[in-house]
Parts: sequence; C-alpha cells; structure tokens
Amino acid sequence: MNAVVLDRPGEPLRVADLPRPPLASGDVRIAVSACGVCRTDLHIRDGELAQPKLPLVLGHQVVGRVVEGGSRFAAGERVGVPWLAWTCGSCRYCRSGRENLCPEAKFTGYTRDGGFAAEAVADERYCIHLPGSMSDTALAPLLCAGLIGFRALRFTQDAARIGLYGFGAAAHIVTQLAAAEGREIYAITRNDDEAAQSLALEVGAVWAGGTDEEVPVELDAAVIFAPAGELVPAALRAVAPGGRVVCAGIYMSDIPSFPYELLWHERSICSVANLTRDDGERLFAQVARTPVTTHVELFPLAEAETALGRLRAGAVRGAAVLTV
Repeated sequence: MNAVVLDRPGEPLRVADLPRPPLASGDVRIAVSACGVCRTDLHIRDGELAQPKLPLVLGHQVVGRVVEGGSRFAAGERVGVPWLAWTCGSCRYCRSGRENLCPEAKFTGYTRDGGFAAEAVADERYCIHLPGSMSDTALAPLLCAGLIGFRALRFTQDAARIGLYGFGAAAHIVTQLAAAEGREIYAITRNDDEAAQSLALEVGAVWAGGTDEEVPVELDAAVIFAPAGELVPAALRAVAPGGRVVCAGIYMSDIPSFPYELLWHERSICSVANLTRDDGERLFAQVARTPVTTHVELFPLAEAETALGRLRAGAVRGAAVLTV
C-alpha cells in the first residue's frame, strides 16, 4: 500500500510502498480517505516527543471506511481513528474513567502506525462511528484538534470569557463550540498574524490580537494551544482571580519562572492529556446538535512533509488535511 514513513526523527518523511498491515483479533482494516495533520505529528517528526515506534506511519486524525475485521462495524461504514489507540482496561486510571492516563496506553501514529497511508489497522473499540453529512476532509480535524479542544473547553468549567492562545486547528473548532454556548472567545495569536486573527473573528471570536497586545477584558479562563511556555505567565496575568489556565498541547517549551503573585488569588494551571472514548461520544453528539465548520487546507498524501512544513511555519489557516 502507498504510505508516507518517518524513519528517524528530524529527517523528512519518505513516500513508500508498504505491505498491508496484518489484522489482530478485534482489529478493523480501514481504507483511508483523509487524515488530518496535527502539531503532534510535527513534534514527533522533529524529535520533540521521545520514543516513537520506528519506522512509523504518522497520522491520528483518520477518516475512512471499514474494509474487513472486527464485529462492531459493517463493511463500508465510515469511522474515525483518534490518537488513543488502546488502553489496558485494568489499571486504576482505566477503572476510574481516566483511560487517557493509562500508563500502558498505545497511540495512533506514535506507538501504532497511523493514517498517512492508503490503509490503516485499528482496534475497533477505539474507533468512532462518523455519521452525518460532513465530508471526510471536514471531519478529520475533529478527531484530535476537535477532541483535545473539546476536552480543554470542559476544563475551563463555566468560564464566560475565555482566551485562546494560538489560533490553529483546535482553537477554530473550540471557538465555534464555545460561542454556541454563549461564551466569549478572545483569540491571542502571533504578532501580525492577520490570517489567524481574521479566521478567529470569522468563526465567532469577539476579539483577536497579537501577544504584544493587552486583552481588553479580564478573562475567566485561558487555553494555551501554542507550544510556547512563555505564554503561561502571560495567560496568568490575563485571567481574573479564581481563573484557570489550561495547557492543551502534548509538548511545550520550558515555562519561565514567574512571581507567585501571578498565581495568587486562587488562579490555577492544569494540563490536558490525550483523550477518552467518552470525549469522542460527547463531542460528536454535540456536533450533531451544533454544526461546526472546519476550515481545511488540503494536500495529497505524498506532500505530507510539505504540510508539516507549513504547519511549522504557522502558515496553515485552520487545519491541514491529507487526502488519500
């Protein structure tokens, strides 16, 4: 099958002709039609996340149709394959509804081959049924950007004014979900990133500006999608007493020291790690009630390295998606 492979972190992906992956018990084989390109893929490719399976087929926002295997889905049924690929089911995290923290967890496009390929194999228990009329390419970003953004939004609790630091795939989905709930979104982007700021306003943000600008209101919460540790003290300065700063990336540069007074008055910092199957059920149920428009830039499978380069440069407006 046609695929794009990472041989070693830090090196460009290569196009390859691979054997079809074998099926284990409970697995389904999926003919891939689209796969989102995530910043996590970029962190793996650039060597910022340690110990990936090598060689590796990246990609964990997989949309396709079941070819064979398993018993949960019919042949031809459209499914999604997200980041969480397998958990042990028996540890204290799995038994308490926190399978995202399972120490034995496996991940699509990291410890298992993912969707930068014509076919993918996945444990059917962790696949998501994808109903509705959204196109395959429009659905793909929901499988990570949407899921992590949705989980991060839940971590803001009942915050009415939320700042989003870094406005890419996840933020442009979160903005729509939050606006539908009557919340106000304030988008903080790279300085002079007019494309991201215009997208933020287009999808429902009430304000958009650069990191060198002062947010015009006191925020109840902030979500940091950009992998820049220096944004944590900045977000703490922007949130009101009792406010929460949610770090939603899988990787972040070091957080610089900051005075305790920024954390005082019951402000807090937390992180979001991975996702659960319950997150998937809740997100797609909400999307069925509250339609979301994903803004995507399409690339053929063979141009996965180009897509990652544009993502690294901050040149993608919305989400990048590979078409297979």
